[in-house]
Amino acid sequence: MLKDNLVMLRNIHGYSQEAVSEKIGISRQAYAKWESGDTIPDIEKCSLLAELYGTTIDSLVNTEPVEGVGMVPPAPRGKNIWGSVAIGERGQIVIPKGARDLFGLTGGQRLIVLSDEQGIALIPHESFMAKMKKAMEEGERKIDE
Repeated sequence: MLKDNLVMLRNIHGYSQEAVSEKIGISRQAYAKWESGDTIPDIEKCSLLAELYGTTIDSLVNTEPVEGVGMVPPAPRGKNIWGSVAIGERGQIVIPKGARDLFGLTGGQRLIVLSDEQGIALIPHESFMAKMKKAMEEGERKIDE
């Protein structure tokens, strides 16, 4: 997994092996051995790699295939890739358990559906309404000033 992630992340960021090795203070040959799986970096080098690629050490070394997608690069720090879902006949989807657990989503809970050109986002109704209320209060405060 680590070796595959190193190759994917380096290519996504447009770095050469030489560039990565310079950024983390090792030889190109040492980095090439990590990508080939001949050796593995120590924890300090993993930390530098995770920082360079904007991910976590855990994601760097533990990425697993995503159901319905296959191997994907580690998600950026603070982001998640939950896998794919199928849309039912009436437009319903099942949110993956890991996402439900992380956000405390339960059956019957209301979600706000947002979108841009890239896709859609689901936000718990309570969180969205709290942010909208705060934004409205800020707007009113600025008008009063």
